[in-house]
Amino acid sequence: MPFVPESGPHESPLTDQARPQGWDDVAVQLLQGELNAVFQPILWAREGELLGFEGLIRGPRSGPLHTPDRLFEAARARHLDVALELRCCSIVIRRFAALRLPGNLFVNLSPAALLCAADGALDLGGLLAESGLPASRLIIELTEQDQGRGVGDLVPVVAQLRAQGIRLAIDDLGAGLSNLGRWLALQPEFIKTDKTFTAGIQHDVLRQQILRSVCDIAAVAGAVVVAEGVETLDELACVEDLGASCAQGYCIDYPAAEPARVQWPELMASLADLRRADTPDGLEPGPSHDGAEGRALRLLRRVPSASPTLPNEAVFSLFRDHPEWHTIPVVDDHIPVGVLTRASLVERFSLPYQRELYGPKPCRLFMDSTPLIVDMHTPLLTLSRGLVEAEGHALATDFIITARGRYLGIGSSQDLLQALTRLQLRAARHANPLTQLPGNVPIDRQIQRYLASGLKFAVCHADLDHFKPFNDVFGYRLGDDVIRLLSRVLAQQVDAQQDFLGHIGGDDFIVLFRSADWPQRCQRMLESFDLGMARMMVEAGRGEVLGYTAEDRQGQIRHYDLPALSLGVVPVDPGAYHSRHQIAQAASEAKSQAKRQAGSTLFIERRVSVLESFSFGA
Repeated sequence: MPFVPESGPHESPLTDQARPQGWDDVAVQLLQGELNAVFQPILWAREGELLGFEGLIRGPRSGPLHTPDRLFEAARARHLDVALELRCCSIVIRRFAALRLPGNLFVNLSPAALLCAADGALDLGGLLAESGLPASRLIIELTEQDQGRGVGDLVPVVAQLRAQGIRLAIDDLGAGLSNLGRWLALQPEFIKTDKTFTAGIQHDVLRQQILRSVCDIAAVAGAVVVAEGVETLDELACVEDLGASCAQGYCIDYPAAEPARVQWPELMASLADLRRADTPDGLEPGPSHDGAEGRALRLLRRVPSASPTLPNEAVFSLFRDHPEWHTIPVVDDHIPVGVLTRASLVERFSLPYQRELYGPKPCRLFMDSTPLIVDMHTPLLTLSRGLVEAEGHALATDFIITARGRYLGIGSSQDLLQALTRLQLRAARHANPLTQLPGNVPIDRQIQRYLASGLKFAVCHADLDHFKPFNDVFGYRLGDDVIRLLSRVLAQQVDAQQDFLGHIGGDDFIVLFRSADWPQRCQRMLESFDLGMARMMVEAGRGEVLGYTAEDRQGQIRHYDLPALSLGVVPVDPGAYHSRHQIAQAASEAKSQAKRQAGSTLFIERRVSVLESFSFGA
């Protein structure tokens, strides 16, 4: 495959005389024309601190090849994709160094381009030296293009890069050809998840489970997870809750030729405001008891360990150079054997002649040989009891987190207390086990918050007609499917940015509308439920069921139609109601009015003006 890089001390220029026959103007543009580097920041999600930038490329500003998709599409059509990749790599590294940008630089290369560079097409080490950029700040993103030779060919190349200090990231995990086999073989320091899994993740349980699983594996593998494609504050909060250490996307900043040098404090303040506004009593929400969020793994902090033979003086230097560290684990062949704390070491060295006598000696002499060690899967509640029952001052010190006995990192009591608080709040918000929707307590608090704020909203009480006899005849499994169907129908028609959806229990749901078009949304709910109900019966092998017979509450056999949806809505103007109890009673009465009519029905109660009702179906 031809490679003709951009002219430079470590590259060969493309001259008209050297141009291969048959190359058109586009090919010349790709390998000699204007290409511009832009940089998009990547943040540590919890702290809001900068991890680094991904270097991206743009074609000529006024031409058809400006976007990277069109640029690389043209290169592939001319079999110049690898040549273009390596030219872009060179441009990005030079520009990053010239701008003196902080943090790490992520540069995209396909497996084929990486192998080509290793064969001598691009001298990465020489390019870094020329640019004055330390190799430790460069991270190669292995992209999702054709893998060419097998992953086994990449292993020695990656080893050579690591020997220079260059690190590896797997890009777009979950898209295209990326797989766990490549992760296992290459052991990357960073994992970047595909933006497909980030879009709308706060509303999608499956996307959440996928990211949660990736974060679990990454914690064991010692990799940092970067969630790509984060475009909203809700997505940023969700990926951080699920365990992604870092985030990248338009929510943080757009790619720029000269990115602003800020710490994004306003973004993190907005994120904190979002969490408080979305949580009862204004406290910060957190993850549920499921998955990594409810286990010690959620508290993991990566801290380098010390060998038992490391001199005490060297440990003291580590503490001095890293003021944020309070504990350094002592690990022998991956197995933790003790801990050294800043306070204890400083205290010992403050005594007369102790530093002179014991500074050169191995740190195992000063270490605490009975630290609290927990497995990554230890439930947080179990961990909290262990800390309380531990001897000495365990609550004031860090603890060691392991995976099958091997050292992973440390956790702190402060982080544990914060995580437990978040778990309790999340449990209250997601009290219904079938739909995972907020239950009675958060519903009541949301109504009370609206009342206290003087907001105008509408309360919709949703209930199913004839659900009990349907359950008796067709079984609870199909009955649960109907409840899930209703949950999906309601969720699809509410505005997640404005409205609130809760599950009282059974077949009763509450929607708090702040959307101005709530009547139209309600009508779409009725239509969608009827269609979904008919489709469900067909898929369940029941055919086009129009009705069935069952015993009523008096023990009499009678005919029932399929479950229908009744919606009772109460518009709430500021000052019209004074308590959530009044609103709940009014909504229940409106729902009862709707249930008096056959078929799926919307009933709107207007306390001051008129009563309106709309019926769908017979």
